[in-house]
Amino acid sequence: MKYLPINLHEKLSKFQDQWSPKVIAEMNDYQFKLVKVEGDFVWHKHEDTDEVFIVIEGNLIIEFRDGDVKLNVGEMFVVPRNVEHKPYAKSECKIMLVEPKGVVNTGKERTEQTAENDVWI
Repeated sequence: MKYLPINLHEKLSKFQDQWSPKVIAEMNDYQFKLVKVEGDFVWHKHEDTDEVFIVIEGNLIIEFRDGDVKLNVGEMFVVPRNVEHKPYAKSECKIMLVEPKGVVNTGKERTEQTAENDVWI
């Protein structure tokens, strides 16, 4: 077995599309996903799981119906299951998501921002 680290910046350099998470690792039934975001995302929720956002580069706002949270580089936030939210980034933001395998980025909503699931880089 080869013991090699996963370089987040190298993985981020391999794609340009936005709002389309790419899997870089798995741990038990969880996936670590990298995604580039800019502008508004769709309001959605994940009924069966919490969702972790970790900002690698840029700034991210996660809007809720009753407020928002602003994340800077090196910060993270856990959105509880079944809580409607909408991520937003004024300029491109690079983030890591941690969530169970099979989670669709838009929850039950199906829009042009719904990404193909389980795409590895």
